[in-house]
Amino acid sequence: MARLEDELLMTAFREVMAGVAAPVTVVTAMEAGLPHGTTVSAFTSLSMNPPMILVALDGGSELLGLVKSSRRFGVNVLGRAQSALALTFARKGGAGKFAGVSWEPDSGLPRLPGAPGWLVCEVADLVTGGDHVIVLGTVVAAETADGEPLTYHARSFGTHTALVETS
Repeated sequence: MARLEDELLMTAFREVMAGVAAPVTVVTAMEAGLPHGTTVSAFTSLSMNPPMILVALDGGSELLGLVKSSRRFGVNVLGRAQSALALTFARKGGAGKFAGVSWEPDSGLPRLPGAPGWLVCEVADLVTGGDHVIVLGTVVAAETADGEPLTYHARSFGTHTALVETS
């Protein structure tokens, strides 16, 4: 049983993190010709030379197993109009998440059309972090398109709005 102090800390931590705006991505992999993917907001750039990113995947997720075995994954950086996709891929269900979802193979990985950002990555390292595994990926291909990013903040989807400087 968790101690009261631990529960209070977890609640406070959850509230602080809800106040941090995060990008929304769908990380994908292929297995036996079937696409798999999951929504991930624990994603960030890591290095420019070499180009690297990191994503955190649940330690028990099916997708993590596929990424470990294939040593490759794709990152679809979602746009403002793709919140429904984010919800679709946030549920449990492996390959079933792609039912009715348009996708195309790109470098042997599932790519979601309309996403303003696409990265093809090779696994550089895996680091355990609590109940997640941090996947360090070396970017081997990258494409960008116009579009506002989809973000997650205060337990809801939104997008970035630039501040207007006033004199």
